[in-house]
Order: sequence, then structure tokens, then C-alpha cells
Amino acid sequence: MDDDLWALIEPLLPPWPERSPGPKPVADRLCLEGILYVLHQDVAWQLLPLEPGFGSGQTCRRRLDRWQQAGVFDRLDRILLAELNAAGELDWTRACVDGTHGRAKEGETRPAMGTTPRTPRRLRLPGLQLHLLATPQEGPP
Repeated sequence: MDDDLWALIEPLLPPWPERSPGPKPVADRLCLEGILYVLHQDVAWQLLPLEPGFGSGQTCRRRLDRWQQAGVFDRLDRILLAELNAAGELDWTRACVDGTHGRAKEGETRPAMGTTPRTPRRLRLPGLQLHLLATPQEGPP
């Protein structure tokens, strides 16, 4: 990963707790490089080599989860799209739409008659639903 890309990513990462127990954590940049290695090489986390200094696969996977929950990759996606769009590098006349659904095996308990649920039903169902809608006229989100 080059320094310019790291300069975009580093400010998005949540700070590490100053008084965290255990050994000194692996540097964020090395963990990110380990994550990218696993994704690019299509290997299991357990097979991540230790020699480049990435840390263990478990360390990188935990860091990925932590960053995902903090919204790092959503923010990075918006920043990169905005920069590419500003540089005229995106062709908004073409779009690819994809989706996935996971079956909700256990249904939701229905609220009592006359009561309003605190959250919309679609947010409380177990399972997974991801939707994307892109139109060429709107540009990046």
C-alpha cells in the first residue's frame, strides 16, 4: 500500500485505547496490509504468514471487525468515490447492481394489538438484507 492511500485511511481509523491490556498491538498499517493480503490471495485467516509482520490472522480479523463496526470502510468508500469523481475517473453512464438476501430462519414476535413497535419490522428481522440502487444522474452518494 502506498503512502498516499495510507494518508487517506489512517485518519479514519478509531484510536487505540491507551491503557489496553496485553502486549503492544500490531501497527494499524501492518494489520490493514495483512487484511488486504488475505483478501487478495484468497487464503484463510489462519494461513496469513507472520514473516511480513502482519500479526496473526486472528489479530487482523479482529481489527477488520473493529474497523467495520466503526464505519471506517463506508467512510473510505465515500472519500474515494468523491476523489475519483472529482478527477473525472468515474463513468456514471454505466452501473452494476447486485444484491443478496439471507433467509430469516426465526420470525419476529409480533407486537400486541394497538401498540407501535419501537423499530420498523424490516430492521428487527433476523437475517440479512442488503440493497443498492444507483442511477447515473445522481453521481456518488
